[in-house]
Amino acid sequence: MSLDLASELKARALAAGFDRAGVSSLEPLEHGPDFLRWLGRGDHAEMDYLAHRTEERLEPRKVLPGARSVLCVALQYWPLEEAGEVEGDLWPRVARYARGRDYHNLMGKRLKKLSKSLRSDFPGCETRHYVDTGPVLERELAARAGLGVVGKNTCLLSRQGSWFLLGEIFLTLELPPDEPLTDLCGRCTRCLEACPTDALREPYRLDSRRCISYWSIEHRGALPEEVRHGQKDWVFGCDICQEVCPWNIRESPPASHPDLKLPPHRQRLDLIGLLSLDAEGYREAFIGNAMQRARLDGLKRNAANAMGNRREERYIEPLINALQEEVEPSVRCHAAWALGQIGGEQAKTALEGQRRREGDPTVSQEILQALEALA
Repeated sequence: MSLDLASELKARALAAGFDRAGVSSLEPLEHGPDFLRWLGRGDHAEMDYLAHRTEERLEPRKVLPGARSVLCVALQYWPLEEAGEVEGDLWPRVARYARGRDYHNLMGKRLKKLSKSLRSDFPGCETRHYVDTGPVLERELAARAGLGVVGKNTCLLSRQGSWFLLGEIFLTLELPPDEPLTDLCGRCTRCLEACPTDALREPYRLDSRRCISYWSIEHRGALPEEVRHGQKDWVFGCDICQEVCPWNIRESPPASHPDLKLPPHRQRLDLIGLLSLDAEGYREAFIGNAMQRARLDGLKRNAANAMGNRREERYIEPLINALQEEVEPSVRCHAAWALGQIGGEQAKTALEGQRRREGDPTVSQEILQALEALA
């Protein structure tokens, strides 16, 4: 094993546009049994894909035949230099990683180019790269590579905070692993205390069935009534457990990644604009952006839910329009719910009128419940 070779590859990763890099070994994962228990409890909610190919997840050597090491990389997404972003009351609350270009594409292209150069410069070397897509428990590999340590909120945490994204290249090159970090949380439990939905049931355990990010991104259809208030006004993802972390509160040098900044055309998109988007407007606004994962109907559903939690009268008109004109039942359901939360004669009249002509039984039931809330 060559320290010089490992240093060269890490330097190449930085030159390729990543902020940090480290090398992980490929022994079976120490916390593999914890992952299986997590699945067994159903903490992964409806994300069944996480239960697939578990053998490869637990034994990284099986991801790439002949693999001997993993080059792990980190890309900082917050804070950014001269971000110039809107943080006011009107703009929808979106997880910071999803504000700019989709990191899967951004990091994937860089890793693909780096992999190609490694195969060219080291004859016989085989590679396989991933960005949050393959059968890889990348946080544990990155922790082995010294890029961070898993915090009590289950995010990978370093002394520079946790605002970074992960990727990795599996290699058939033999490289010495980096030294892992030690615990950075200590007795701090701020993330557990701050989670509004109690998704962090205990340290180092995330129950996706309670998580704002899961419901706002992965779930299809109307949100269960018991999670709607907990979603607050988030329309995609959630940053709360990271925002309160002492390591993130500390000042850290901003990163220069213009592609990850919120573009001007989305700075102008408030909750009302999001709820009223049509298919063409959705494509124009979110092409190449991670928020596409929630789909148009999911984002509009989330916008209506956020309006209901904000309970502001200025949202009544756009909610009435959605209730009367929206094709997707889940959006109409949430428009009805939000009107019931805001209240007032205008909202009540609209709900009563739509109840008489509504053809979907699920929406009709939602309207009835909203009217009962206003009685």
